[in-house]
Formats: sequence, C-alpha cells, structure tokens
Amino acid sequence: MATAVKTETFDQEVIQSETPVLVDFWAEWCGPCHAVAPVLDKIAEERAGEIKLVKVNIDEERELAEKYGIASIPTMILFRDGEPAAAVIGAQPKGAIERSLGLAS
Repeated sequence: MATAVKTETFDQEVIQSETPVLVDFWAEWCGPCHAVAPVLDKIAEERAGEIKLVKVNIDEERELAEKYGIASIPTMILFRDGEPAAAVIGAQPKGAIERSLGLAS
C-alpha cells in the first residue's frame, strides 16, 4: 500500500531513500488518478524491496506539485538517488507505465 507523503516528510521518504521511489502526484477529485492507483499498487507489489510507492495529494501539498512542475495529474515520477529519473503523465496500462519508467524487464 502506498504511503501518503507531505512536504514535511518528502525529503525523508523520497530524497533520502536508498530504494528508488515512485511518487504518484494525484488528487481526490481526479478520476484517472483513482483508475491508475491499483496499477501502481501492483507495480510496487511485484517489485517489493526494489521500489517504494508514495502518494502526494496535490491539493494538500501544492508546494511539492509546483516544485516538480506538476501540470496535469496523475503524474508519476520515479526518483533514484534523490533525483527525478523518469516520469509518466496520465493513466496508462501497466506495461506502458513500466516502460516509461524504465522498469520493464
């Protein structure tokens, strides 16, 4: 299950993480965000120990959304070593998300 991350916990949960972190920028009112959530849960579940999934509610954490240039949601950014490494915008099938993030085997 994804961890909700706030501005105060973002550095600890994402930037300082030794494990790559998939950050799901979403909002409660966003239908496609709810549609893609189980897909992201599945990706994280299949890669347990290899990747961590966290969620940022852009309505509650506007500062983070602005910092990472979130213009539309859902936007998923994969952080490696504290830096954004890849991103996917919009609800897409699991395989497309994995390919865009460089996770496809």
